[in-house]
Amino acid sequence: MFWIKAFHIVFVISWFAGLFYLPRFFVNLAMEKNQISKNRLLLMARKLYQFMTLLAVPALIFGLILWIYYGIGRASNWMHVKLLLVVLLLGYHHACGRLLRKFEAGGNTYSHQLYRYFNEFPVLVLLVVVILVVVKPF
Repeated sequence: MFWIKAFHIVFVISWFAGLFYLPRFFVNLAMEKNQISKNRLLLMARKLYQFMTLLAVPALIFGLILWIYYGIGRASNWMHVKLLLVVLLLGYHHACGRLLRKFEAGGNTYSHQLYRYFNEFPVLVLLVVVILVVVKPF
């Protein structure tokens, strides 16, 4: 079980790194006027999105193994909240993909300030998830 837990943590950390960094590309893309620079940022953002998607899959698989097979958090209220937050993170991940495709199509209509706020969501979720897993407040 400890190996599964270790791999789950590593892949979650790696996935979160992408969730933290990709919206920073959106901030820069929303401010950039030079097309060559935009193309370079889009290429980097696309590669990051693909990589973080690959990292999310094992994070979810290892988490499900811990929950279903080993019973970690089963029938615990903190786990139900954590699972809800994971679903929200998956939605956020999907929203990042949609925003990236919008940038690639040249259809961004949002300001760089909005993306700065958008970038804070995974930070808040991570804070709550860590508290739920470590403290188990309910």
